[in-house]
Amino acid sequence: MNALPQTPPIGQLQAPASWQVVDLISDLHLQASEQATFEAWRHHMATTPAQAVLILGDLFEVWVGDDAVAHDPFLQQCADVLRQTAQRCHVAFMPGNRDFLVGAEFLSDCGVQALIDPTVLRWGQQRILLSHGDALCLDDTEYQVFRQQVRSTPWQTEFLAKPLNERLALARAMRAQSTAQKDAGMVYADADTALSLQWLQAAQANCLVHGHTHRPADHPLGSATRQVLSDWSLDHAPLRAEALRLHADGRSERLRLS
Repeated sequence: MNALPQTPPIGQLQAPASWQVVDLISDLHLQASEQATFEAWRHHMATTPAQAVLILGDLFEVWVGDDAVAHDPFLQQCADVLRQTAQRCHVAFMPGNRDFLVGAEFLSDCGVQALIDPTVLRWGQQRILLSHGDALCLDDTEYQVFRQQVRSTPWQTEFLAKPLNERLALARAMRAQSTAQKDAGMVYADADTALSLQWLQAAQANCLVHGHTHRPADHPLGSATRQVLSDWSLDHAPLRAEALRLHADGRSERLRLS
């Protein structure tokens, strides 16, 4: 049996006493060609009664650098939604496997807090561990090698130094490869139970919330729980969009927005 990877450094998000409701979303894969999904997100961000919206990765289908925003009206629309929402509630963003290059400059401009993966939400007596979830999928060995490569500073520095058109072309090629794998019926790995428990123990938490796997459900982990967020797709069947709403008293509910 192979040894588990070390638990990465865990961030801390301290909820103020004023927070009574927190919404968690992930895997919206926003893109200009899928307007129904974008409109559902825009409506939810404008109308949620939550005091905080925490986005756990893959908000965008692709992100090739903050400089792309100036040349892309759709990304400018997305920035406006984030900016307007952040004026009335707390918005935080954790990078996913599609948008890990979202930078501090873009988030700061939108008034959005950056979260590292994983982060523990400390909320009253609750300690809830938040992650995008891709680092937990150990059975996807090919992806884990790729993830380690692209999350390194040298790779990112080299990639971001390329001309924007070249970065966009590379992103299109990677997206086409991903689509081909899905069309071929590729089954994606799930979060590793032993590693999930190791992370929970390190965070002194009894609930793990993550996205990435597109398998929304609640999974018991002994005395702990793993809650998986839904992906969003309102432009292609089957239609699905869901937010996980947490309450200060410990309750949670899944809001079906489709």
